[in-house]
Amino acid sequence: MISRYSREKMSAIWGPENRYRKWLEIEILACEALARRGEIPEAALKNIQEKAGFDLERIDEIEETTKHDVIAFLTSVTEKVGEDGRFIHMGLTSSDVLDTALAVLLCEAADILIEDIDALLAAIKKKAFAHKHTPMIGRSHGIHAEPITFGLKMTLWYAEMARNRERMVRARETIATGKISGAVGTFSFIDPSVESYVCEKLGLKPAPVSSQIVQRDRHAEYFTTLAIIASSLDKFAQEIRLLQRTEVQEAEEFFSPGQKGSSAMPHKRNPVLSENISGLSRLMRSFALAALEDVALWHERDISHSSVERVIGPDATILLDFMLGRFTGLVEKLVVYPERMLSNLRMTKGVIFSQMVLLKLIEKGLSREDAYAVVQRNAMRSWQEGLEFRDLLMKDAEVVSRLQADELAEAFQVRNFLKHCDFIFNRVFGEQS
Repeated sequence: MISRYSREKMSAIWGPENRYRKWLEIEILACEALARRGEIPEAALKNIQEKAGFDLERIDEIEETTKHDVIAFLTSVTEKVGEDGRFIHMGLTSSDVLDTALAVLLCEAADILIEDIDALLAAIKKKAFAHKHTPMIGRSHGIHAEPITFGLKMTLWYAEMARNRERMVRARETIATGKISGAVGTFSFIDPSVESYVCEKLGLKPAPVSSQIVQRDRHAEYFTTLAIIASSLDKFAQEIRLLQRTEVQEAEEFFSPGQKGSSAMPHKRNPVLSENISGLSRLMRSFALAALEDVALWHERDISHSSVERVIGPDATILLDFMLGRFTGLVEKLVVYPERMLSNLRMTKGVIFSQMVLLKLIEKGLSREDAYAVVQRNAMRSWQEGLEFRDLLMKDAEVVSRLQADELAEAFQVRNFLKHCDFIFNRVFGEQS
């Protein structure tokens, strides 16, 4: 389960101290690059490196007048550096600092989210192996279909989260892009080597081409990836909610001592954590929509995206960190009821073996259409009258004329449906399974 420490780390990424620290790092790196080119005196660079700093309260005070956060920040830094402060921000525009710093922050957040996903993958894998051979009914359209195992259900989740991990890694790579190219991206007053130096030191790639900003399709991909991950959690949580229904009761969230399910009904044990995950995923998808709306800007640059990102940057990453942590704990403590799964598998009087009977009749020479009609006729009677499907087949002349009793009995074995379980596990988990 994700620790509280992890959530505190994610929140700290978006605090003003860390944000301004990144701005300052970018400004100092730019000065270093300019000094290497001989455009800033070495003595001035040394002074900047030693004295550059900022004061949060002072920045807020200055911004009250300037109404511009970057200018307020630069003023605060210059006050600490003194005369050599004039070399700071030379040839840069605000978005050089803002967008490059945002890329670093989003990368830091992505690293935590990837760790979260790894923890969830481990929890799902453990559950999958614990119930690799625990039979249950598979459902399609919410209706009993054919047997699966609970381990296979967990394997399905594992494979999806593994894809989500790959998506998150790709999104991190896409967002790890900075720019130090000036007011409209043309390097009018700063050499491209400065951008290369700054980005390399920060672990970023320079944007191949930019306007005043890094283009927001990158950010849209990042936040859409977060929304996809949240949607997967929603899918898993919804399945738990369905399995916990009283009529199903095949699995349920752990109900801790002293926990209450209802203010009015003491008997209630509700899937509150799963419902929480499902609700929060809706919010996550709204963040993705907001990021998509940011792609189109006036002449490829206005600041309408800025207000959006100040909200969705911290909110989306902090929220997904929380969701992944909550769901990991849910999976770790999930209570599974194999006996109930077996009981539900038998609930429909054997009609779930209809395809196996169908195929055996076809093997005996009956056309598919005729075999389907025979099997369906008996299956529908089993449904409607609550009679054992196998007993009805044993009394059907068209069936018994082609299938011996032992052949029919073989068609009603759960193992027939699960013989490739190891193959699926090997394909998902590798030979270790």
